[in-house]
Amino acid sequence: MALVIETERLTLRIRDERDAGWYRELVGERGEDFPTLEDSRARLARFRDLTIETGIGALAICRRAEGDTIGYCALIVGRASLDEPEVAFELLQRFHGHGYATEAAQALVVAAVATGRRRLWSTVGAWNAPSLRVLEKVGFRRHHSVTDDRGEVVYLVRDLQRDRPPDSTTSTLNSR
Repeated sequence: MALVIETERLTLRIRDERDAGWYRELVGERGEDFPTLEDSRARLARFRDLTIETGIGALAICRRAEGDTIGYCALIVGRASLDEPEVAFELLQRFHGHGYATEAAQALVVAAVATGRRRLWSTVGAWNAPSLRVLEKVGFRRHHSVTDDRGEVVYLVRDLQRDRPPDSTTSTLNSR
C-alpha cells in the first residue's frame, strides 16, 4: 500500500508521533479515557512501524487546502486477514458529513487494488448508519452479521477482481 496517497481534497499519509494531539481528541470522542501525550506518541510510533512492516495500516487523513489532520483511514487485519484486510476509518466529529470518509475510503480501495489484493472487508456496528453508507458508496455489500458483546456487527465485502485496471497507467489515484 502506498504510504502517501493524494485525492482531490485530501492527502493520506502514514501516521506518526506528530499526530498525537488529534489522535488523543479522537480517542476522547469515542468516550474512552484520554491517553497521555506520551502514550499517544508511543502508540502512533508502534502503528507506524507495524504499517511499514506489514505494508498495511492506518493513514492520517489531511485536508490539502487547510493543511489539518481530520482522522484516519486504514487497511487493517482486524477481523479479517493480511491478504483480505479490513477497511476502517474514523474522523473527528466536526468533520462528519462532508464526504471526507467516502473520498478517503475510495482512495484506499484503489490503493488495495494496486497491491494485488482480491477482496476487502469491513466490519461496522449495525447502529452506525453513516459508516454503512460510506462503505456502500465505495462498493461494499453486506455479507453477513454477527452479535458480540457490543451488539450486532455487520460484515461488508468488496470484490476487487473486477476493479483491476488493464495496466498501472489507468489508475486515477496519485501515489508517491
